[in-house]
Amino acid sequence: GEDPTEPFHSIPYAFKPVPDEPPIARARAELKSLGLHPASLPLGVDIETWLKEGKTGWDAFPNTGQGKIDAQTGPLAEALTDPNIRLETGAHVDWLETAPDGKSIAAIHYTQDGAQKTLSPKLVILSAGAINSAAILLRSPSSKGKGLANGSDQVGRNFMNHNSSAMLAIDPRRRNDSVYQKTLMLNDYYLSDGKGGKPLGNVQLLGKIDGNMLKANVKTMPKFVLDFMASHAVDWYLMCEDLPDPESRIMVDGKEIVMQWRRSNMQSLEGLTKAMRENLRACGYPIVLSRPFDKRTPSHQCGTVKMGNDPATSPLDPFCRAWDHQNLFVVDGGFLPTSAAVNPALSIAAQALRVADYLRRSEL
Repeated sequence: GEDPTEPFHSIPYAFKPVPDEPPIARARAELKSLGLHPASLPLGVDIETWLKEGKTGWDAFPNTGQGKIDAQTGPLAEALTDPNIRLETGAHVDWLETAPDGKSIAAIHYTQDGAQKTLSPKLVILSAGAINSAAILLRSPSSKGKGLANGSDQVGRNFMNHNSSAMLAIDPRRRNDSVYQKTLMLNDYYLSDGKGGKPLGNVQLLGKIDGNMLKANVKTMPKFVLDFMASHAVDWYLMCEDLPDPESRIMVDGKEIVMQWRRSNMQSLEGLTKAMRENLRACGYPIVLSRPFDKRTPSHQCGTVKMGNDPATSPLDPFCRAWDHQNLFVVDGGFLPTSAAVNPALSIAAQALRVADYLRRSEL
């Protein structure tokens, strides 16, 4: 109910929100005083278990315990309890081979521990991520020389990657000693710019940034200055939609992957940055700094093997089956036809469950 864009829920969330630490509770109250609607960020974090492993708040920090949901602690660990499932580690898929008629995948060719190996499964579900799935398909030989699942000439195209910025709201008079600060989001600008204009995007807190992280990006500034900035900053992540463009694409050159990313909709990021800078200054932060992420920090890649209703314009059908190869499915961020302006992980997971149910009913 806090988030004005939140859809209907048939049941409530299973757990209460991760509580704000005092500096974040203050930021929440300040934003509310401006008439905005800060909301608790849904998180797959057991905060007590997380902090027991170490007092770290960086949201991208690897966790080998049970404090944070990821592929290992969630679905993979559960799946591997099934005796019919085996995980091959250290394997690199090189290319896929079709049957003589080209209508199905006959073999997967991969390298493991330096040895060339082959598998011939009934079904092939390619889930290597938007960039690598496209690259595997493009590297695989085909009768027309355009790679597999590519009768539409759309494999590798429509690459999307959220337009994002980091923003530091700094008040030299107040320290931010939060450990896990990533508990807050703002969607007031998700459906419009707040003035009846076009949508801008989502705002949420980053994991707490420290001076070492800043030093990696601002090498000429003294470390003690960066430490002071980080310890007095509340760190925000601004995220806007990247729009599909056939000329924004992934290509292959031998074993190399070539990324030709044509950014779009940058005016939304500029608008969101302007709005949040004004808001944070009104909240009492005299210094507000921002920097857009560039190609070195790609965020939420998607769209390179999109699903659709027409084989002439899409590689996949709505259940992620390749139009050209009856036993090939691509189930990762590549299937998304648009990127929205939020992390796509749950949308990908939901579609994966939908595809799994379809496979169980129709193929197994």
